[in-house]
Amino acid sequence: MSIAKWGAAAGLVGLLAANQAQAETTGADAEIALLKRQLRLMEQKLDRLQKQTSANTTAAANANAKADANVSVVKASAAYPTKGPLLHTIGAYVKMPGNRPTICTDDNLNCVAITSRLHFDAGGYDYRPNTALTAPQTAQNGVNARRARIGVVGTFAGDWDYNLIFDMGGSQDGPSTSSLENAFLTYKGIKNLYIEGGYLDVPYTLDEATSSNNIMFMERASSQTVATNIASGDARSAFGMRTNSDWWWLGAYATGPTAGANHSNRPQYGATARGVVVPINNQNGSLLLGADAQFLFDTGGVNGTNTLSSFSDRIEFRIDPGTNALLNANPFLTNVKGVQVFSGEAAGQIGSFYAQGEYFDYRVNQLNGLPDLHFNGGYAQASYVVTGESRKYNPVTGSYGGINPKNPASYEGGGWGAWEIAGRYSQMTLNDLNVLGGELKNTTLGVNWYVNSNIRFMFNWVHGSVAKSNAAGANIGAHYDTYGMRTQIAF
Repeated sequence: MSIAKWGAAAGLVGLLAANQAQAETTGADAEIALLKRQLRLMEQKLDRLQKQTSANTTAAANANAKADANVSVVKASAAYPTKGPLLHTIGAYVKMPGNRPTICTDDNLNCVAITSRLHFDAGGYDYRPNTALTAPQTAQNGVNARRARIGVVGTFAGDWDYNLIFDMGGSQDGPSTSSLENAFLTYKGIKNLYIEGGYLDVPYTLDEATSSNNIMFMERASSQTVATNIASGDARSAFGMRTNSDWWWLGAYATGPTAGANHSNRPQYGATARGVVVPINNQNGSLLLGADAQFLFDTGGVNGTNTLSSFSDRIEFRIDPGTNALLNANPFLTNVKGVQVFSGEAAGQIGSFYAQGEYFDYRVNQLNGLPDLHFNGGYAQASYVVTGESRKYNPVTGSYGGINPKNPASYEGGGWGAWEIAGRYSQMTLNDLNVLGGELKNTTLGVNWYVNSNIRFMFNWVHGSVAKSNAAGANIGAHYDTYGMRTQIAF
């Protein structure tokens, strides 16, 4: 091939290569341009999504704020003049301490809460009268709403507490009616000092200062019940004060009639005092020692009578109210000038073991030159929590609290709650001179199952007797065994 032909062929090859390179470059540029357009479209979509998300978030926040305002912001028009523009708003919120529904202002200076408790008992008697002269001859089995309370408790301006509670329970003979349990005001503006008045549960004796939600057995011991019924106890009109530190407690009250007393009668007047020291109170245990005094200055009554009707009690079980005829000195106490009760108390806790006891000495002053009467009684009780929890001392009440299960009972959670076994011996004598009220001796065994902090089941067996004679010397006492169960719900 000539040189000219070789040159032509080389030129043709170069021209083809150049065209192919240019075609490849043009294709790459087109692909890049396409990718850029797609990227811009994605950026635009992302921008729109971001704007939409921001708008949705703002709308949701506004809706939540509006809902919160409707629920928890109280307009000041409730406390300020209704005419004119809104002057102020107060924030409020709902909380559930111990599952008690409570509404409080944001500063916690004002709170109102609903409180309730139900103690529903069921049980029976193996009742054995000593002779045909014993009264009663039988004791009736059954059920009893021992306590069925509901009410409100509140705090105002940080310094004032208020209680209004009604009780629709009890074992009356006849239709059950609602009664006023608490209606009192407490001033607490001075640290560790509480001044209160109204109808209240006077904190006299260790077991009375312990809430009925936390007592060890279904019923308190007869000696304690007789003492508190004289001039203190539940639903008692009273005015007084209490104060405390971590290692002592002091309280004194002037008392009057109970709620529901007939105001056309001469009113009853009395006073109580209680002092407690706690020399030991640490993580290992505690020790409480105390003394109490109670004075009844005037029994009250109709047309100047001086009859006392508080020296009686049932056999530490509350299904059949007729059994209070067994331990009863009231038929003899018709010339009473006054009553004094002096008592001592002690309690202690080591780990899961707890024990307490009280002793009472009663003196009844009689009129018309008759000699004083002397009665006595007391109890000792102890418990052990097999699941490891313990009763802790409460310095505000000067008593011990209840059991709060570490593992509440739950089918899914596997918890068993807390289990406590307990025993008590109690004694009460209402015999002196010509008064033959009887002598009670009871031994009580109990098992308590704390399902959670609000629900408890109690099982009690009481084995006891009341030794009693009439004026002719006939035996009118009885022996008995009682079996009871309580379902307790409280908040």
